[in-house]
Amino acid sequence: MTSMERLQVLILDDEPIVCKRLKPGLERSGYEVETFTDSREALRRIQEKTFDIVITDLKMDAIDGMEFLQKVKERSPRTEVIVITGFATMDTARETYSRGVFDFIAKPFKPSEIQEAVQKAEAKIRSGG
Repeated sequence: MTSMERLQVLILDDEPIVCKRLKPGLERSGYEVETFTDSREALRRIQEKTFDIVITDLKMDAIDGMEFLQKVKERSPRTEVIVITGFATMDTARETYSRGVFDFIAKPFKPSEIQEAVQKAEAKIRSGG
């Protein structure tokens, strides 16, 4: 990946407001962003395209976030996953980290917290980490 290449970011949250709040700021920061509110659609998309960073909620209808992050990692182990959840517990956090999650952010969050997590994930990706 060249340093000029825009990182591909996928956001999955069944609350449309979350996608609406995060997408513009990330695009202004130079990321290519696709948003999904339906986990099945997002799952189809990750089979077609490799994303550098995936931001996903944990509690969703159809496919839950744990299953989704597992599928992302199976398809592309280098993809960095940031989990956002309104049901944050230490156990959940531990489980997501054991599955290779890069960061875990509890709702309600400020968009700047997500920006920061994405920038840290980008630094890791660009350093080949």
